[in-house]
Amino acid sequence: MSWTKYKDGFKTFLKLEKNLSDKTLEAYLLDVKKLEDFICDNYDHTTAETVSFKQIQALIIWLNELGISARSQARILSGIKNFYKYLVLEGIIEENPTALIEMPKLGLKLPEVLSIIEIDNIEKAIDLSKAEGHRNKAIIETLFSCGLRVSELTELKLSNVFFQERFIRVIGKGDKERLVPISEKALNDILLYLPDRNSLPVIHPESADILFLNRRGKKLTRVMIFTIVKELAKAAGINKKVSPHTFRHSFATCLVDGGADLRAVQEMLGHESIVTTEIYTHLDKEYLRDTIFQFHPRS
Repeated sequence: MSWTKYKDGFKTFLKLEKNLSDKTLEAYLLDVKKLEDFICDNYDHTTAETVSFKQIQALIIWLNELGISARSQARILSGIKNFYKYLVLEGIIEENPTALIEMPKLGLKLPEVLSIIEIDNIEKAIDLSKAEGHRNKAIIETLFSCGLRVSELTELKLSNVFFQERFIRVIGKGDKERLVPISEKALNDILLYLPDRNSLPVIHPESADILFLNRRGKKLTRVMIFTIVKELAKAAGINKKVSPHTFRHSFATCLVDGGADLRAVQEMLGHESIVTTEIYTHLDKEYLRDTIFQFHPRS
């Protein structure tokens, strides 16, 4: 019974105190459920509040035996660690059994990025004579100009595009708002798209203020954005694995390469921690290393 009671409390805590999205809440609770199932299957009379450090270690060994990747293990342990931090905070337990548990060491996974020429080629591959042409060009340019997540793009409201000020208001993870500068080119592409958008036969009431719509007047889905991006990359002859997130990585990499302050990049990307943003400094170092290996006579 203790597991259900404490998980419900944990869920409420995450929702009210941490302001996490429903998707993140669900992931954390699934992580705790994995621990609960493991404990119930292997340790009689052990409750959520009596789990020990050695039992958490046994869980990690079990995850290794199942062939779970280090990255997935880290995500699971993150949820479990947060659960026990909550139990300590609420005074349910005195000692945190996960306090000395080390997270798996992850290899640095550098994201794929596109050059300016490749992005220009993707935009050139768009057939502007088609009904969706100007819309798709505005989508690509907005992704690259503002470094948006795909969910932020699909939820972008027309009323949150400030043309005179050259800013957009973005609703990010956990419903957190941020202001992001938008380029004049992206704004021009949006202006060219607006006559097509506003001439749609029907715009559904729930999508009335959404900027990017499909031909039925509804908000575009994440899947549709992925499809648009992949088809355009293929038409442009780009062999890289391109997704909407690739434009976000390319946006950040261009800023860091150009000498932008890392805190400013963090703010524009909406990263909770600057550690997440620091991957783009590694990208820059990787490029420098490859350049030396390719061109230096002693390499």
